[in-house]
Amino acid sequence: MNHNQPYPENYLSEILASVKNIAMVGASPDPTKFSYGVLRVLHEQGFNMMPINPRPGLDEIRGIKVFSSIKKIDGPIDMVQVFRNSNALYNIANDAINVGAKVLWAQIGVFDEKAAKLAEDAGLKVVMDRCPKIELFRPFWKPKLNLGI
Repeated sequence: MNHNQPYPENYLSEILASVKNIAMVGASPDPTKFSYGVLRVLHEQGFNMMPINPRPGLDEIRGIKVFSSIKKIDGPIDMVQVFRNSNALYNIANDAINVGAKVLWAQIGVFDEKAAKLAEDAGLKVVMDRCPKIELFRPFWKPKLNLGI
């Protein structure tokens, strides 16, 4: 798939409808950080969130158990969501493959074609440079282009 082009209309919504367990790499305990807000909204929408942050002493975020790495999760992972820089994505894609994830989702600003190819060749669906929180609510947006300023 060409991740530089818009995704097919149902691609993102079908992914979000099919996943339940989401490992969020780069989750932050800081409520001012974007990853915290995305974690909160996805959790409130019923997703089983598994925050990943290797910070010593960080045991939970919003009452949710924090894992130091994807490899430490002892249950199923449907999607690995990435809040790290693009240089980290290839190794995270490899970890996602090794734990049997079905989807690799790179947050807005995170993009690596080699990581995408690695994951897709292993059978994962891949999303780059998108936010699942935004995509979750996109069907409800109704543009009103005729309004005055």
